[in-house]
Amino acid sequence: MSQNDPVAKIRARPRERRALVGRIGLIAIAVLSAVLALMLGVSLFGPGPAAREGDSTIFVVDPGDGSAKVAAGLREARLVRSALGFRVVATLSGHGNDLKPGEYEIPSGATAGRIADILASGRSMRRTITIPEGWTVAMAFRRIEANPYLTGPLPERPPEGMMRPDTYQIQRGMTRAALVQQMVDAQTRLLDEEWLKRSPDLPFRTREEALILASIVEKETSQPDEHGVVAGVFVNRLRVGMRLQTDPTIIYGITKGEPLRRRILRADIENPHPWNTYVIRGLPPTPIANPGAAAIRAVMNPPRHRYLFFVADGSGGHAFAETYAEHQRNVQRYWEWRRQREEQDEDLSGGAAAGAGQ
Repeated sequence: MSQNDPVAKIRARPRERRALVGRIGLIAIAVLSAVLALMLGVSLFGPGPAAREGDSTIFVVDPGDGSAKVAAGLREARLVRSALGFRVVATLSGHGNDLKPGEYEIPSGATAGRIADILASGRSMRRTITIPEGWTVAMAFRRIEANPYLTGPLPERPPEGMMRPDTYQIQRGMTRAALVQQMVDAQTRLLDEEWLKRSPDLPFRTREEALILASIVEKETSQPDEHGVVAGVFVNRLRVGMRLQTDPTIIYGITKGEPLRRRILRADIENPHPWNTYVIRGLPPTPIANPGAAAIRAVMNPPRHRYLFFVADGSGGHAFAETYAEHQRNVQRYWEWRRQREEQDEDLSGGAAAGAGQ
């Protein structure tokens, strides 16, 4: 065929066009593949979206959530760019079936790989719940029930005094029953440990009796440096056969540990309920609150002294006495302080009323 043959040139043009179209198609496919690969790479390994607010976002993995549900939740929360991309990364990193329930703080812009590591670590956000010393089981149960991060029903109530007051770390999804058991176990361990280290001549025979006395000490003083002295007073009274005569036991018999919200009356002191230590001798039948570690240790190893009496001194603490005569003088000083305090309060309220009328 001649190079100048016009017929041949005409026949060659469709083939050239097809080859050109093919080359253009291959280039387009290559470009598209490169774009898709770049997008996939960014989705898999690039920074994630910025947090909607602040420097992080809280994300919750519920018990039973699989990787598909977690990935969908992350995409819905705008923490990853692709649910499928996150699942790929989680699988490649070995975390596909290892995402643990909990409440997690995801940093703004975290990569899918970092998020997978966080959710697989189990190091979820830690929150706390505090049960103060001197609270009853009923009061502790109300706080535990109201906590929004705990789940499940409350268990059967443990015996009074057997929930150790403390600040406990919790995480979202922890059951209420598990927390209560943790508190009971902590109180049991403390009692067992301190019982082994107790003084040899205590006027009670069991750790249960020690717990009862510790609960009384806990309710009688909020001053840490007074636990031992108050415990010694009650131990001295038990040794000589005196009634304990402690007001918190009267209140417990009336309200089961709830605030009385009024002064104790003569009728309350004479009320012969089982917890009234003005009437009964020795210890009441149960603790009257959950005592803390300091009160329990004070009862197990009380300091040696000869005090038999104490009364509030107006400063938040107490005045202690060995004899009834000395105690009466302390009582008189307390009532004088009370009288002066009430007069000051009346002067202040009167001045406020006069000022309001001007």
